[in-house]
Amino acid sequence: MRSEWVAKRLGQANVSQMHYARLGMLTEEMHHVAQRENLPVELIRDEVARGRMIIPANINHTNLEPMCIGIASKCKVNANIGASPNSSNIDEEVEKLKLSVKYGADTVMDLSTGGGDLDVIRTAIIQASPVPIGTVPIYQALESVHGSVENLTPDDFLHVIEKHAQQGVDYMTIHAGILIEYLPLVKDRITGIVSRGGGILARWMMHHHKQNPLYTHFDEIIEIFKKYDVSFSLGDSLRPGCLHDASDEAQLSELKTLGKLTRRAWEHDVQVMVEGPGHVPMDQIEFNVKKQMEECSEAPFYVLGPLVTDIAPGYDHITSAIGAAIAGWHGTAMLCYVTPKEHLGLPNAEDVRNGLIAYKIAAHAADIARHRHGVRDRDDELSQARYNFDWNRQFELSLDPERAKEYHDETLPADIYKTAEFCSMCGPKFCPMQTKIDAEALTELEQFLARDSTPVA
Repeated sequence: MRSEWVAKRLGQANVSQMHYARLGMLTEEMHHVAQRENLPVELIRDEVARGRMIIPANINHTNLEPMCIGIASKCKVNANIGASPNSSNIDEEVEKLKLSVKYGADTVMDLSTGGGDLDVIRTAIIQASPVPIGTVPIYQALESVHGSVENLTPDDFLHVIEKHAQQGVDYMTIHAGILIEYLPLVKDRITGIVSRGGGILARWMMHHHKQNPLYTHFDEIIEIFKKYDVSFSLGDSLRPGCLHDASDEAQLSELKTLGKLTRRAWEHDVQVMVEGPGHVPMDQIEFNVKKQMEECSEAPFYVLGPLVTDIAPGYDHITSAIGAAIAGWHGTAMLCYVTPKEHLGLPNAEDVRNGLIAYKIAAHAADIARHRHGVRDRDDELSQARYNFDWNRQFELSLDPERAKEYHDETLPADIYKTAEFCSMCGPKFCPMQTKIDAEALTELEQFLARDSTPVA
């Protein structure tokens, strides 16, 4: 789709969507996004120019179908995949990517830390993906020095970041907001630093007694991102890893720095979204969303969960989807899914499915709560199909048609039951939706009530 679009941009100093938007241009990507979102293309351009929306679309990811992330558009969902030294391989990860796209992931992050050649794995994922791909380059930087955090240099980081950009990565998590002066602020936490990238940088800073190299070399990262149109996903290295640690001084100090970095990237027309917590009690979620908008000048917010309780290992796709729906309602632009395996292990294909569907529910519920135009049409159509006992249409409109049909067919598998006016819950005689009130009966009832407003009990 994008090969001809990007060909004419090659060689320009800045090829970001924000740069073109600020020049008043309407790119092909903006037109495509406007059509997908059913929004005016001028609104898309203006939101991208303002920084409230991003279109993550590396010029080297030409098989991408452009999408957007921002408060003016529908709430999006990200799925995490990635090979590790202990489990998984390239074929499994490509299969997880395809499964993620099938079940509605709007973007996918490749968080591979091992299990094969990371460049080969990443290239295969990008080539197979019609959705934006995100990465955390610090993971490969660490692998390049054989896991020795202390031996990492700024050049190691920059080399890997440029490599990912050249390969076609659309957005990268850059942990530039964790500063050396913030490290003492985690001393009273229960879970300390739970971000893997944040933990790597904390160890590096404590060993060298130097400032975060991603912060001190931020302008060099900006120059790389300009050349390929890579979007920043500013990492929240000090996000809370449990309810006890939520909304503390460490988290909010880093957030303020992320706001400053957002505005610095915008000075160079580079797109930015900001990552958020984590684990947050329900009564603090609205505060966290509004605080991010205030500190980061309304750059799109991208949250992991948040989990609203810590006592349900094995069910954290549910504990986090509750928080995700609330966060989306209050203006979060993208939700990072959590699978049932969160805190326990590397997710398999079924975990990816369960996590994604939970988050598609959360995002859709948030869009309904925000009264987005036309977003409830599908709900109403499914409800009509349900009332009409049109089982096949009900399956088609479901977020997971295969699962809906599977559950129905566990007890009533024969095709004849696809037109039956009952399910196995109430049986054929007592389904309440068989109580049809036709127009004539309703007229008689209204006339009766008009004559006697107090029917005898």
